[in-house]
Amino acid sequence: MNIVLIGPVYPYRGGIAHYTTMLYRALKARGHEVLLISFKRQYPQWLFPGQSDRDPSESPLRVGEACYWIDSLNPFTWWCTFARIRQYTPDAVVLQWWTPFWAPVWWLLGMLIRRRLRRPLAFICHNVLPHEAHRWDREVARAVLRWGEYFVVQSAEERARLLALLPQAWVDIVPHPVYDMFAGAPLSQAEARAMLGLPPDVPVLLFFGIVREYKGLMDLLEALPAIREALGEVLLLVVGEFWDSSAFYRERIAALGLADAVRLVDRYVLNEEVPPYFYAADLVVAPYRQATGSGVVQTAIGFGAPLLTTVAGLFDGLTLPAGCLLVPPQDSAALATAVIDFLSQPAAARRDAGTRPLQAAFSWERLVEALEGALVRETAR
Repeated sequence: MNIVLIGPVYPYRGGIAHYTTMLYRALKARGHEVLLISFKRQYPQWLFPGQSDRDPSESPLRVGEACYWIDSLNPFTWWCTFARIRQYTPDAVVLQWWTPFWAPVWWLLGMLIRRRLRRPLAFICHNVLPHEAHRWDREVARAVLRWGEYFVVQSAEERARLLALLPQAWVDIVPHPVYDMFAGAPLSQAEARAMLGLPPDVPVLLFFGIVREYKGLMDLLEALPAIREALGEVLLLVVGEFWDSSAFYRERIAALGLADAVRLVDRYVLNEEVPPYFYAADLVVAPYRQATGSGVVQTAIGFGAPLLTTVAGLFDGLTLPAGCLLVPPQDSAALATAVIDFLSQPAAARRDAGTRPLQAAFSWERLVEALEGALVRETAR
């Protein structure tokens, strides 16, 4: 099939850019011709809270054939992009939906693809509604997504959310595929800790990724005193740029007497810097207050690392290995109990426990097969 795939890729950074790149590679590996369209400008500087939306990694995830046509603030480029898509004469178009910021662009492209190009349009919905939703976000999402003929969501919860907006929508649940592109050559825990200057014998918890309120770092901080009371010395690594000011978290760390137990790495971590953190950790903790998919969870699975998370919907129907722990969201007591139980095991048992058995369940081939089946059906209609 000739497929148009639209989304951010390098030089842009972040989970959606990684997802687009990996999906592009998976589509190409299945023999499809893919026109990959990305952005001249993704976000205006005032909207992006970090230092930059560009990836400064020395070893970024690259694609060699992206067309950087869309400027988020220039509607002329939206029309030009559609004209180029029409010249390509695709069999289908795949758009990604993750934030209402893109609503004007996606609404126009969706309308033109359906009414003028008359080709199947699929939406991959990373979030049907944003994590910090406003009252108008439902109507914005409905206005854009109504142009889609087929939808991929990452959990049953997201499927219900989409059907509440579009009751007749054709929706498949395909969990977020695994991110195994960072793993590289394995490191021993001792090697990784030496690289990071971490003590060799202290249990290490890892909270990884950009820090936003919905990701539940505060719940983990509230659980940490109980964990230390039960186990003694424990170190929490918080590795990632803060979406808002870190001052609130720093004040709470001080108030809880955790200054010597929490190490903040408040910056974007380059791709080549990722592996030591996951190899050094005894347990990756993703205590999200609201989420149905997570690139951090899938990165942990890509490393085969032991994982504690609240994103239960990601694992529907799966038998979980001993190294994958689930707790309710916003429950610091349950979080503390689960961490204590896991870290109370012998070190050898902790090292042997992990999430590697889950990797096959989260393959990119599964996502591509779902898209193929739907798009072939729609193309044949």
